Amino acid sequence: MTLPILLLAAGQSARMRGADKLLQEIDGAPLLLRQARMALDVSADVRVALPPRPHARYDILADLPLRRVEVADAAHGMGASLRTVFATLEPDVKRAMLVLCDLPDLTAQDLIKVCCAMQDAPDALIWRGATPSGQGGHPMIFDAQLFPAISRLCGDAGGASVVRDAGPRVHHVPFDDNRARHDLDTPEDWAAWHAARAKRLT
Repeated sequence: MTLPILLLAAGQSARMRGADKLLQEIDGAPLLLRQARMALDVSADVRVALPPRPHARYDILADLPLRRVEVADAAHGMGASLRTVFATLEPDVKRAMLVLCDLPDLTAQDLIKVCCAMQDAPDALIWRGATPSGQGGHPMIFDAQLFPAISRLCGDAGGASVVRDAGPRVHHVPFDDNRARHDLDTPEDWAAWHAARAKRLT
């Protein structure tokens, strides 16, 4: 697949009390590496928004065939990451997928399912993973018509205003659980997730 996949990994993990949530290990691999490999399983064009160098996240991705995008003003919020990574897209790119890196339960099949939804709802401007009840989450695919609005984002609200302005042209793709929205931001989130996962695997 040639659809660009843009991973957001430039956040500061501010609620982790000194730890880096994207370096937390799952089955012996840091979450960031796991997410990058997932994206590469789906597309040959993967770009990762990262904090300013030097940063350990660059080392984690050093051997992968993807584009590392430094977000100089990452501390200003998610809007800066979105602006910067979307600005790397070539003028002929028609659509791009956005994935948050702190959603550990997403799978390559989930990304593919959202990609397939573009055929099911060709008139949409946004296609996004959702919960069983229809709450929107990730991954999200944005049509190029929305790229100019993304280029003007600021603050830490992410692309919420872009999604809101797309109105009825947002197509939700429900998953069978809440993994489209289940991010892990605190040590307590991680502890609970590991405990629940261990229970599922026994």
